[in-house]
Amino acid sequence: MTDTHPISRFPVPDLASLPDDIRQAIEAVAEKSGFVPNVFLALAHRPAEFRAFFAYHDALMDKDAGLSKAERELIVVATSGLNQCQYCVVAHGAILRIRARNPLIADQVAVNWRKADLSGRERAMLAYAEKVALNAQQIDDSDHDALHKAGFTPDEVWDIGAIAAFFGMSNRLVNAGDIRPNDEFYLLGRA
Repeated sequence: MTDTHPISRFPVPDLASLPDDIRQAIEAVAEKSGFVPNVFLALAHRPAEFRAFFAYHDALMDKDAGLSKAERELIVVATSGLNQCQYCVVAHGAILRIRARNPLIADQVAVNWRKADLSGRERAMLAYAEKVALNAQQIDDSDHDALHKAGFTPDEVWDIGAIAAFFGMSNRLVNAGDIRPNDEFYLLGRA
């Protein structure tokens, strides 16, 4: 964090001042990634909300069954692009590049997933995710039929919708907080 580019418009607590469970969670992420993602620090000023946010995030994103981890990140990057969330596009774009082993995919999907190099299955998934993110009130049987024809199970359809919905909330929270993406994210998975 610098004076000209703060992490968030809201208070950012010192790591040492945080409750032990939150400090340990942040330290574990830092050890794995080599840096502390700014969203962890920005959300840590509200410990109960931090715990709830990351518990649901992890429940959706860290499953080994159903959607692949790359598919989950595709949903996040596509919906975050639609919601104009710079933090999530940059941060999850880095994760997507790594999980998909494709240095181009995150930029393609964030700008316009319809023009990206995607499979038919991925297109069906993102069409539904977009509808959840922008027009959930219009979802009907035809949307679910398209996903079933693309080979998605009912649990996977739920996950697509839940991820798009969760990150819709996350995108709005991050935009409202003006949370800045870490510089480290920009180069991850590109070379």
